[in-house]
Amino acid sequence: MHIQIFILCPALFLFGYLTGSISTAIITSRLMNLPDPRSGGSGNPGATNVLRLGGKKAAIITLLGDALKGLLAVLIAGICVNTFTTNSPSWLPAIAGIGAFIGHLYPVFFGFKGGKGVATALGMLLGTAWPVFLLTVLTWLLVAWLFKYSALAALTAFALAPLYSIWLADSEVVAVILFGMTLLIFWRHRGNIQRLISGNESKIGASKN
Repeated sequence: MHIQIFILCPALFLFGYLTGSISTAIITSRLMNLPDPRSGGSGNPGATNVLRLGGKKAAIITLLGDALKGLLAVLIAGICVNTFTTNSPSWLPAIAGIGAFIGHLYPVFFGFKGGKGVATALGMLLGTAWPVFLLTVLTWLLVAWLFKYSALAALTAFALAPLYSIWLADSEVVAVILFGMTLLIFWRHRGNIQRLISGNESKIGASKN
């Protein structure tokens, strides 16, 4: 079993990484003849910036595509794990979800310049621990509704996600994985954090950052 896990972990991570490296924001913007999200608005290839540059339809497509990367990586990994192993740990498919998350942040197909990972992390959560996903999404929606800051909503939701995982998930490993992802999300939002502190962060629906 330990040998199987040793072999499967890098394979699952690589599969997830390549899946996550497909940038929904860039592809959607190209297909809809919108500005490149890396050079317009906040410069971030994610749903919030696509909303600023191209409107709700493009943003929804981007959001769903980014979340789907994380979800599919976990689901397909789960099928592979169940097919080729027996009595494997329940957290093993989450390794592909981590790969998708890292791939979104640093996509090999787009010069390692990716988004901030929130939607992909949510997709990974949906496939790994749906009750944690549900609470994390509800937290995001509540904070976004109260304060109208996408970055603040994401930071608050993922600051609480590891705690939700300890409460609801059946694996301590998932909580550790979530904590690591949360640290990366905070790192990728460091510019937003500075703007939130200074009062210069754009609110949801603003035309520019």
